[in-house]
Amino acid sequence: MILSSINFADGASLPFECSYESRNLSPSLRWTGAPLGTRSFAVTCQDRDGPDAKPWTLWLLWNIPATETRLRQGLPQYPRLDDGMEQGLNDYLEYGWCGPCPPVGLHEYSFALYALDSQISPVAPTPRVVLSAISAHVIDVVRVTATFGSDGVARSLSSLGREGRAAYLYSA
Repeated sequence: MILSSINFADGASLPFECSYESRNLSPSLRWTGAPLGTRSFAVTCQDRDGPDAKPWTLWLLWNIPATETRLRQGLPQYPRLDDGMEQGLNDYLEYGWCGPCPPVGLHEYSFALYALDSQISPVAPTPRVVLSAISAHVIDVVRVTATFGSDGVARSLSSLGREGRAAYLYSA
């Protein structure tokens, strides 16, 4: 499988509009080459540089139809979406996408697309439970990464005339 986005190149920076401090828009994702036997897809996004050296989950989305080849930018933050897609609670304790808002430094975000042999029905919409449910049904997985840094947030907020907010959030 191949996973890409029109919003960022693999290894490049996420656009400011995807960040929590801006419009908080989920990025668009596109994929090709689903393996034979795919019955659904799941998508996750995790900050590899989360607190206490543990991944921080920004997005959990599953039961994406096997006929789908893309996710549009800016999906609503609802537990259930069109075509039976479901979104879980991220580590911000919100449903759907919650964009990056790193406290300090440059962080790396890993987007994973899982081809699954069935739909899943996790008993809870939490990262641990959903990731466990996904792991039992993976046929293939592909990833792209993006970066986002706290210095980019401060610069972007300042450029929007929100210098006070930037200074408050990122002061030493």
